[in-house]
Amino acid sequence: MRELELVDDPKAALEQLAAASRTTPVVVFKRSPICPVSHRAEAQFGEWLESLATDAEVAIARVDVIARKLLARGLTAELGVQHESPQVLWFAQGELAWHDSHDALTAERFRSAYGSR
Repeated sequence: MRELELVDDPKAALEQLAAASRTTPVVVFKRSPICPVSHRAEAQFGEWLESLATDAEVAIARVDVIARKLLARGLTAELGVQHESPQVLWFAQGELAWHDSHDALTAERFRSAYGSR
């Protein structure tokens, strides 16, 4: 697993995500640092990450929707997806493969998405 730092420009960030996801899945985890639902989703995300092997083929990008508002909203606008928080944007083979939000963000759902790659 590796951390991916996204550039601030949403179009450039999408190009970055598309390129990176051609070789390995890329998971963008958007969350608010002040939202209890985001904290629960982040705990589930963390549980899934901890269950991965240390050499797992996946890249992770975390986006604070308050600190990086333009990026957070710009990514979803460019993708034609409603902005939500917490939210996951899962990229594979250069494209958005899955997105979901709120209570759908469970460790089991992450395992399922990763297993189906």
